[in-house]
Amino acid sequence: MISNPILSGFNPDPSICRVGDDYYIATSTFEWYPGVQIHHSRDLQNWEMVSRPLNRPDLLNMIGNPDSCGVWAPCLTHQDDKFYLVYTDVKRFDGNYKDTHNYLTTCDSVDGDWSEPVYLNSSGFDPSIFHANDGRKYITNLVWDHRSEEKFFGGIVLQEYSEQEQALVGPRKIIFRGSELGRTEGPHLYYRDGYYYLLTAEGGTAYEHAVTMARAKDIWGPYELDPIAHIVTSKDHRSAPLQKAGHGDFVETPEGDVYLVHLVGRPLPNTDKCPLGRETAIQKMRWTEEGWLRKANGSSVPDSTTEVRTASQRKSFAGRHYGFSQPVLHKDFQWLRTPWPEEFMSLEDAPGKLRLYGMESVGSWFKQALIARRQQAFKCRVQTKVSFTADSYQQAAGLIAYYNTHKFHYLHLTHDENLGMCINVMSCKADRDWFLDYPVKPIPIDYETAKAGVYLRAEIDYHQMTFEYSLDGEQWLKVTDQLDVGLLSDDAGFGANFTGNFLGMACQDITGRRNHADFDFFEYQEFE
Repeated sequence: MISNPILSGFNPDPSICRVGDDYYIATSTFEWYPGVQIHHSRDLQNWEMVSRPLNRPDLLNMIGNPDSCGVWAPCLTHQDDKFYLVYTDVKRFDGNYKDTHNYLTTCDSVDGDWSEPVYLNSSGFDPSIFHANDGRKYITNLVWDHRSEEKFFGGIVLQEYSEQEQALVGPRKIIFRGSELGRTEGPHLYYRDGYYYLLTAEGGTAYEHAVTMARAKDIWGPYELDPIAHIVTSKDHRSAPLQKAGHGDFVETPEGDVYLVHLVGRPLPNTDKCPLGRETAIQKMRWTEEGWLRKANGSSVPDSTTEVRTASQRKSFAGRHYGFSQPVLHKDFQWLRTPWPEEFMSLEDAPGKLRLYGMESVGSWFKQALIARRQQAFKCRVQTKVSFTADSYQQAAGLIAYYNTHKFHYLHLTHDENLGMCINVMSCKADRDWFLDYPVKPIPIDYETAKAGVYLRAEIDYHQMTFEYSLDGEQWLKVTDQLDVGLLSDDAGFGANFTGNFLGMACQDITGRRNHADFDFFEYQEFE
């Protein structure tokens, strides 16, 4: 049995492909850099992150992109001995326009140097590529209708792509406007037994989410809606452990078994808050005699486990201690928006440590000095040791639990005019005005102690989080009472909320003097 989710913690919008006995899943990364996560597996149960292909300025530059914009819904395919990746870079969320730029890049291997991107269009988002049996290629994407008197989700558009011309060519046509559920997006095309099958996501990306199927004899339509419409969804089963089920893609194994990967969310108990973000689950499927795709057990509700032909034990993971003696960051870490991390971080300037140079505020959409990894379990602990001195309250460095620019809890060292060096906590509670909250009084610490290094720790236990500090790494002192983890979720606050909670290290200096902080290590540990 395969246990769900197969990709835990902020891994939404999965696109899956198989090359021989190897499976690959690409997921959205939004404003986190480098863009797109590609995981690899040979058993559909155990997955390893092997590549973030959008790792150069020509492939992706998100400086100034708002929260939860950036890379939406990539599509990964393999044809003609190379990988194809199409993706959206979303530049705006609020208002009628989205400004969604769609690109295509290719590579001989998922972890190689991907080609200079080909610009496709800006008509909408969630582009997908289909490789027809006659050698032609087609691009589908959602068309975004910005006219206020119309529905924004204007339908799924199809247009041919010329690899020779590296451009979309010929007519474009809306081929599917969706079911009554609406908000039709995330298209993928397939061909099987004389039919073109179109898989889409519907109902938004929260608790009304669903996977919808339609088919046609001709690629241009008309497309007939599946008799049950939504082949996988949790929308009518709010007690199911896997919620928000939708945005799927399917793959066939060498033995002929069919599996659907799809987006899910796991709410904290007795709440609708999902701080782990939207994750990836898998379901065993089957084709009916009528030629429609169904879950193998006949239900449309996603299951916490699913069958696999060859059982494989799931590899356990308890945590990881990250040192900074290597010339590159561990692959678990990402940063925000910029393709030029050397502007704010160094693994050489303080050998054996991660040095962050203070940049803009925690609320910036431009240049932050923030390095973090995903929270992937409801119970976990993170800690670090930071050496930092300041002479202004506008300088800070420390340990952060970060969802986005208006949802975070931040344990940091800073300076106070009356206390001198101190430890403080800053929270932003999803307020539309982005007002900060300081839940505790600052704790004075000696300047030389701050210079030598202070240990900082966060304990997360489902709904609640506490901050602690230590001067020796052995004896810990509580800084806060319980802070709300539900605040750091898709479901708190306003606007676009499509990512998940990250835990990491940050440094700010809005005096403009680029004061730096040195981090000795970072530790992440999960608990049952």
